Amino acid sequence: MTITNAPAPRASGATSSVAPGTRVAVSTVIFTLRRSAGQERASVALPLVRRQSDPHEGQWALPGGWLDIVEDLDAAASRTLAETTGLAPSYLEQLYAFGAVDRSPTRVVSIVYWALIRPDEMADTSDENVRWFDADDLPNLAFDHNQIVAYALWRLRNKVGYSQIAHGLLADEFTLAELREVYESILRRKLDPANFRRQVEGTDTLLPTDRFRKGSHRPARLYRFNQDVELADRGPLGVRP
Repeated sequence: MTITNAPAPRASGATSSVAPGTRVAVSTVIFTLRRSAGQERASVALPLVRRQSDPHEGQWALPGGWLDIVEDLDAAASRTLAETTGLAPSYLEQLYAFGAVDRSPTRVVSIVYWALIRPDEMADTSDENVRWFDADDLPNLAFDHNQIVAYALWRLRNKVGYSQIAHGLLADEFTLAELREVYESILRRKLDPANFRRQVEGTDTLLPTDRFRKGSHRPARLYRFNQDVELADRGPLGVRP
């Protein structure tokens, strides 16, 4: 599918002096959950990269880069993420293709991925050109990246209702309260704890452990994700020959 009414996303380090013809770029929207001081619950956040060249020099943009002639799209998404942010997501899925003719001074088609990062996968960085932002409170980004993020958020909030994708934002072991908070943070609304427990315990996606997390209240049992169940059904295209 292709959106055809927006300017182009460009690689954070790419220049405008490219060869004539169509070029293919790969960009990624990376979501995680972060809690700021005073927040009742965590919010969906993503890292952005400050562009170092024109067009849009100095503006924040999604991490990305050009597709190499010898690599496939998934490999390019992983490579450009590692090069620009140092991140290796637990979940990576192709989101959309953005290919309007007027989206760049040169002809650029961007294949956009979206990814989920667990707290233990977040890399510490002192790079002033990489910064985390609240996904619902972004500055004016380069090219059409605001539109891309909005679409990715819409996809995340819809997909969490019919898949197990929320587990991609959790550590290997977690309590049901922590799992519920992921859903509440994504959906931006409170969920009834008792109903939530009945719903998730009625699936085959959670496996209870014999460990508990102790705190000021009664110990909470730790669960882990059933590795035999995919976070989201990718269909026949998700199976490599």
